[in-house]
Amino acid sequence: MFYGREYQLERFDALWRKSVPSFVVCRGRRRIGKSTLVQEFARRSGGCFLKLEGLAPDEHMTNAKQLTAFREQLAAATGVSVPRLQSWTAAWQALNDALKRTDGRKVVLLDEVSWMGGYDKTYPAKLKVAWDNLFSRHSDLIVFVCGSVSTWIHRNILLSKGFVGRISLDTVVTELPLSECVKFWGPRAKRLDSKEILDVLSVTGGVPRYLEEVDPTLSADENIRRMCFSPDGYLFREFNELFNDIVSRAAPTKKRVLEALAEGPLSGTELAEKLSIARNGRMSDLLDELETAGFIVKANGLNPATGRRARVDQYRLRDNYTRFFLKYVAPRLPEIESGAYSFATLSLLPAWETMMGLQFENLVLNNLPSVLSALGLAGRPILSAAPYRCVRTDRGGGVQIDLLVQTAAMATIVEIKRRQELGLDVASELRQKVARLPVRKGISVRTALVYAGEASAGLQTSDAVDKLIPVERLLER
Repeated sequence: MFYGREYQLERFDALWRKSVPSFVVCRGRRRIGKSTLVQEFARRSGGCFLKLEGLAPDEHMTNAKQLTAFREQLAAATGVSVPRLQSWTAAWQALNDALKRTDGRKVVLLDEVSWMGGYDKTYPAKLKVAWDNLFSRHSDLIVFVCGSVSTWIHRNILLSKGFVGRISLDTVVTELPLSECVKFWGPRAKRLDSKEILDVLSVTGGVPRYLEEVDPTLSADENIRRMCFSPDGYLFREFNELFNDIVSRAAPTKKRVLEALAEGPLSGTELAEKLSIARNGRMSDLLDELETAGFIVKANGLNPATGRRARVDQYRLRDNYTRFFLKYVAPRLPEIESGAYSFATLSLLPAWETMMGLQFENLVLNNLPSVLSALGLAGRPILSAAPYRCVRTDRGGGVQIDLLVQTAAMATIVEIKRRQELGLDVASELRQKVARLPVRKGISVRTALVYAGEASAGLQTSDAVDKLIPVERLLER
């Protein structure tokens, strides 16, 4: 299954118009489809495609084993025997020899590069030398460096002085937009109520590999039960694999950070206090690494009262699956493993609707381009688009806004709701937020509601809501 990614494919295709080869960094969380994206690009480009993948780490892994795997994969891909490799210098020479035997366009994917090079500190330096002296002589070549451990790539390649001026493109592969996710249900999507699809997406997010596990013939309840609440479910043990593959340093502390953020967004200071950790450079490094890995996102939008960046950063757990697992599956692991955890329908589970409401909010925030388009702001200069929270304003009381979109002359309050029926209480909520939001002179305030459910007639005609955006607009089936 391959859907979407047209923007990335266009960016990659433009590299062929250069007269020199290209070195591309491709980052993103595990299961997001980085390798599949590069493979699809190579297929559309024609020519030769070589994929060389690092071995997953274990207690017995060595650099020699990584070199052996490289040699075996190269020999299998080219059909030419490759002698035993003693170093990465020899490995790059063997790869270059294979490229010289091939005419036309060539795409090389060094996949899971952090695993491949993680057992030799000189790996990045030797790759840089190979690029300068070997691979750069092939005008019709694109080398992709991929990996789930974005912190390793960031530290050893993107921040390395050796690769300065050599990286043609650094692309981060994120979740698929909602409109592409729907395609995993195939033609059946047209027959399904939006809630069916949204419930599954609220758990999986737009992660392609998770969506491939969806059985479109089953209900949302059955899909979630099968994937998350069964001992052999695909997503039951996924978190530990995902977390352990990506996080190598200070794992217990980082897990505690994720668990704290599963309860809701927090500032760095609030996180430090909650976890009894000193708010220092080490804490900042941990948060930066979790953000680079794709688990969390930092929101520091503009202060609408001053037009300047907010002084306090807010951190949000952006990964829907991780949030769902930590909040709803992890506390029930023993019961699920023993087969004692059963239920007739998910909606009867404790606090299920509240949980799914928060998952839906996270899902919408992760689809910001689609929201901006629905607001009529696509293509317009956006100064800031982030959740907003102020404990106390000069207009009395605090205010918390799911999404505040700011342009040069307008602030749009966007509320995100998932309920069976939305009534005039939502309008009252919006009026209160407009009254309390501190804005500088010359700024107009608009309101919008992104919702899943039924908007009452009163809400639809209320002057408190300038724009109603049913989630179907974002699904675009």
